[in-house]
Amino acid sequence: MFMGEFQHTIDAKGRLIVPQKFRDALGEKFVATRGLDNCLFVFSAEEWQLMEQKLKTLPMTSKDARAFVRFFFSGATECELDKQGRILLPANLRDYAKLEKDVVLLGAINRVEIWSKESWQEYSNNTEDACEEIAEKMFNFDLGI
Repeated sequence: MFMGEFQHTIDAKGRLIVPQKFRDALGEKFVATRGLDNCLFVFSAEEWQLMEQKLKTLPMTSKDARAFVRFFFSGATECELDKQGRILLPANLRDYAKLEKDVVLLGAINRVEIWSKESWQEYSNNTEDACEEIAEKMFNFDLGI
């Protein structure tokens, strides 16, 4: 399980240090792709395979299903850590998530999310204000909250 929030920077070549806590859980090779809310999603190889299996079950006749699969898989790239614990994020992914220098990596149960610091602060502030309302809606999912 991924949890926690870490502040890091991307260097001029597009390399980002992955926190040790996340490196251990991601393994040697993992997948980064465009996520929702203009962040990047990073999945371990095992979680990526689970996502593949789930998305394979979507009907090809559904326009929304085709659009989501294209969005999700066309941006996907396999990542490997270098000796300093960094990954190289391709320009298309950095552009999508508006990653320039300061970034936030956060754990989200089955994935790591990579946000621009500015986008994360804005999202987090907006979500904090609505947290009680969101929690009430989550009650419908029988989470026992």
